[in-house]
Amino acid sequence: MASSSAKPYCCSSLNPAPSNAIARRAALSALPAAKPRRFSHGLAAVAANPRASRSAVLRPVRACLAAPRRPEYVPDRIDDPNYVRIFDTTLRDGEQSPGATMTSAEKLVVARQLARLGVDIIEAGFPASSPDDLDAVRSIAIEVGNTPVGEDGHVPVICGLSRCNKRDIDAAWEAVRHARKPRIHTFIATSEIHMQHKLRKTPDQVVAIAREMVAYARSLGCPDVEFSPEDAGRSNREFLYHILEEVIKAGATTLNIPDTVGYTLPHEFGKLIADIKANTPGIENAIISTHCQNDLGLASANTLAGAYAGARQLEVTINGIGERAGNASLEEVVMAIKCRRELLGGLHTGINSQHITMTSKMVQEHSGLHVQPHKAIVGANAFAHESGIHQDGMLKFKGTYEIISPDDIGLTRANEFGIVLGKLSGRHAVRTKLVELGYEINDKEFEDFFKRYKEVAEKKKRVTDEDIEALLSDEIFQPKVIWSLGDVQATCGTLGLSTATVKLITIDGEEKIGCSVGTGPVDAAYKAVDQIIQIPTVLREYSMTSVTEGIDAIATTRVVIAGDVSADKPALTSNSNRSFSGSGAAMDVVVSSVRAYLSALNKMSSYVGAVKASSEAPETISVQTTE
Repeated sequence: MASSSAKPYCCSSLNPAPSNAIARRAALSALPAAKPRRFSHGLAAVAANPRASRSAVLRPVRACLAAPRRPEYVPDRIDDPNYVRIFDTTLRDGEQSPGATMTSAEKLVVARQLARLGVDIIEAGFPASSPDDLDAVRSIAIEVGNTPVGEDGHVPVICGLSRCNKRDIDAAWEAVRHARKPRIHTFIATSEIHMQHKLRKTPDQVVAIAREMVAYARSLGCPDVEFSPEDAGRSNREFLYHILEEVIKAGATTLNIPDTVGYTLPHEFGKLIADIKANTPGIENAIISTHCQNDLGLASANTLAGAYAGARQLEVTINGIGERAGNASLEEVVMAIKCRRELLGGLHTGINSQHITMTSKMVQEHSGLHVQPHKAIVGANAFAHESGIHQDGMLKFKGTYEIISPDDIGLTRANEFGIVLGKLSGRHAVRTKLVELGYEINDKEFEDFFKRYKEVAEKKKRVTDEDIEALLSDEIFQPKVIWSLGDVQATCGTLGLSTATVKLITIDGEEKIGCSVGTGPVDAAYKAVDQIIQIPTVLREYSMTSVTEGIDAIATTRVVIAGDVSADKPALTSNSNRSFSGSGAAMDVVVSSVRAYLSALNKMSSYVGAVKASSEAPETISVQTTE
């Protein structure tokens, strides 16, 4: 369990409590004393609540283990057997996504952020592919590869990719040699289908090339050489053991096992890593790595299976970008290890997860590849809760529906509980949102508001704070209702006159309908209202604004009216300077406009009624303010 000073960041497994009462007491006594923490999830909440049940303590919801420090980097070994190196290939494989090419300046910016994130190895590019890429990798090696970051002064390894030929290897070495920790990564295909149809070489020829080129890379003075047997997932096992043995003898320090076409299933890939570890002579002198593509959506799962089977380097990309369906996602793999460490044999990484959100946004910006809203960890909906049942659980205890705190990935969300109001939100969540916005309304007002909210939420995917305030203003903060809107229907366009039909409901519940034509749908609707209410007015001001962005935004209308003394019938107000304002809100502009007009008319009617009921002479009243 975590010490009292460790910051909780994720969930440990829901292990069953000991069945024996003595074992239960022993487990409880073994728990360290902990002070209440700011983050009210898991054991922190239990420590803060003396009434928490024993089962809650024995079944931590979001407890965590403090990861040990990053071990000193040695190319061909890791002194901590549970430490897993994170090899980020966003700038190489990730950049191979169609349309994702970055400029040299953008790659340098991303590389700096990857160093802050704490990745162990940055594969900065494919230097032989173009002079520009060579320059970009060189710049990253010079700056990022020599600049300590973080409290531990971490300096990442800077790696360049190359095929198994001297020209590629020379270019890679020229680019990375300026780094404090340079690495050359060379590869050649080893599956039968690749050797026969792409390379058109025999297995013996492939082994000879791989052995010679790894030795050549080491001869240049590079102390750290990674070798990848491309399409290892579909390669013959015995051949794979043989070629890996030969490149280890030639000086390879890391053996990367790629599932190049995303073909394997997790149990298959885990067994592949375990078999390589068990059957490759000299494997103790190299680090086993994974590189999983996402063609079947299994890249992260395969990567975790490989780590559990003994791989101690994991090749990933930010947001999972890469060729075709992409690569294993750094944020998914790292947070899975962090969250389920005890089920993965105590594995840990050197990643500072609080930089995940910023890094994800930066890669999206520079690559032009935006993640889908439901993307794990970094998607817009990853920490959002719209279902009423989920919202109720979150409001009671965040651990009910969140296994990771948004704080752990550097995410600041709009509200503490991650509640996103929508059509599935219940009364509890909506009332909580009103309190959060600073509104206190009684039960009757809330029910009236909730009915309007549901009408809007059925049509609008997401109801924002601004929408809530607009609806509150329209429903709650209105004058005494003398006339209320029942229905409105309008037609308009270039093929005929605009027409409108309006149904109004009196204070006594009587329904009245009016129809009219006008120069536009709003004008027609206002004339239909005038037919029903028959209060001579003049429209002094009319304005409409959108409270949020998007085609489904709520429109807020504001009008100012006054009595029309020029009408055939006398104005109801005794002073023609008296004006009345009204506001309305709806997704339909005509409905919004009619609501605003009725709001002003209700104010006018209330005022006239008050004047008539007053014992003072009406003609003595002269008010010239605008409400």
